[in-house]
Amino acid sequence: MAARSRPVDAGGERLGLAIKRAEQVLIAEKTRVLRPFGLTVAQYAAMVVIAATPGISGARIARQGNVTPQTMAVVLAGLEAKGLIERQPSGDHAQVLVTRLSRAGQALFRRADAAALEVEQRLAAAFSDAELATLRELLARATAAIPAPAAAS
Repeated sequence: MAARSRPVDAGGERLGLAIKRAEQVLIAEKTRVLRPFGLTVAQYAAMVVIAATPGISGARIARQGNVTPQTMAVVLAGLEAKGLIERQPSGDHAQVLVTRLSRAGQALFRRADAAALEVEQRLAAAFSDAELATLRELLARATAAIPAPAAAS
């Protein structure tokens, strides 16, 4: 499909502002529901990735979270200080630390994830199944439309 040029603010607010507003509302509500668990949204997001991929490196978590490795190192250090994750040298590369949820981290994650999923379920309930499928497709296209600058490793 050929790219079409059109004003981003035709007929309303700028597209970037509309997307940012939706993100801010979602993050604010996730922040509220995660607070009782002592987690930030960034910590929770890292735990989602770690729970899905035990033994993952910090660099891979950063790539999946679209943040720098340095930013993720700070997030992981906070989780490790709370005893929620365990990191140890990789069997393949001694310089690489692999990350897993600790037993306490698994228990906390299950409870925090239920609270965060409830927020996402409220969001999803605002749309029909067909609208949700379209929204996911549109968001994927929006994400792909703007190439990210080369990530620093």
